[in-house]
Amino acid sequence: MALALALYAPPSPATHQARVYEQQGRTRDARLMRKMGKVPTGVWITGPAPRRAVARVMKRAKGKVPVLVAYDLPRRHCHTRGYGRWIDGVADGVGARRAIVILEPDALASGCGRRALRGAVRRLGRVPAASVYVDAGHSRWQPAVTMAIRLKRVRAAAFSLNVSNFRATAEVARYGRQVSRRLGGAHFVIDTSRNGRGPRRTEWCNPPGRALGTRPTTTTGNPLIDAYLWIKVPGESDGTCHQGPPAGQWWPRYTLGLARRSQALD
Repeated sequence: MALALALYAPPSPATHQARVYEQQGRTRDARLMRKMGKVPTGVWITGPAPRRAVARVMKRAKGKVPVLVAYDLPRRHCHTRGYGRWIDGVADGVGARRAIVILEPDALASGCGRRALRGAVRRLGRVPAASVYVDAGHSRWQPAVTMAIRLKRVRAAAFSLNVSNFRATAEVARYGRQVSRRLGGAHFVIDTSRNGRGPRRTEWCNPPGRALGTRPTTTTGNPLIDAYLWIKVPGESDGTCHQGPPAGQWWPRYTLGLARRSQALD
């Protein structure tokens, strides 16, 4: 990804949360949520009718570049029957327009659906303006040599790191370089959505005291890193740990903490 891209900011619950805080007279918190609502984040595509869901995003993006997160293999518990048709839907929905596609967070790092992923890489590779990044977990999951072997097996040209995790950018970048070297210089992107303070030990589920990380950009100053992205929507819960709501649900209290501790919204 050689050019600076204008990334798409989809409708965000943070915008609604800002109105709630305004009604409560919490002007500082409302201001933080308004800013957060304008930041580009990933749009997760999962479940039935992917073509319709993707086409809707592409239309709403109005020429800006959306970050589409194709997430269906873990939802299927790695059962791949019908997955090829599902990926066809994602590809058809993108069409000839520009998009960044993050392919199946957690799948390859957990050893899930390698044959299906190889087919998905091949199919999405025929979408002319899609930049496809196969997810490769994070720096404390699999050794770099292991992930490089797995990425080779699915013929990934590029990869993503740290999706929904909290590892610090510098650490992830080092790991990415180790993987890249074994792939002949493959490029990668890093999810910085919640890594502004790095991890809390090894916790992955709503660890307290975290912060938003570097704002999304395709200008990274590193020739191997194509972008810093907010792939995970930072206000969405990881699960019911730490008294959070179910996974994927908006959690205002946690979101506000991420924003208050961050410099990304300054």
